[in-house]
Amino acid sequence: MPKTRPSVDTLGQLILEKRGQKGLRAAAREIGVSPATLSRVENGHLPDLENFRRICTWLDIDPNRILGFRSPNKARDSEISASVHFRKQSTTSPETAAALAKLILHVQRALAVRDRE
Repeated sequence: MPKTRPSVDTLGQLILEKRGQKGLRAAAREIGVSPATLSRVENGHLPDLENFRRICTWLDIDPNRILGFRSPNKARDSEISASVHFRKQSTTSPETAAALAKLILHVQRALAVRDRE
């Protein structure tokens, strides 16, 4: 397990610790991201959601820990929240984003109830 405490601010450091002496290109290939993306993340930039998922899988860390959330299986229904990452281009209206967030929360609650049964 990496020595650095997992957070969005330490994601790059976590990657550097795990890859050690392994080259950037080799690590990027293992993760399934481009070397340029891996370099940007190591230098403090945030990846898109798909690359974030791949990096967390490679680091063997629950993405919720990086984001500072409780794991869904540990959260109570009243504590379930949704987080969405939109690209810089504003192609989604605030109303659509709010509706998507409500939909995500509704589905999360339904899945949590189903998993308890």
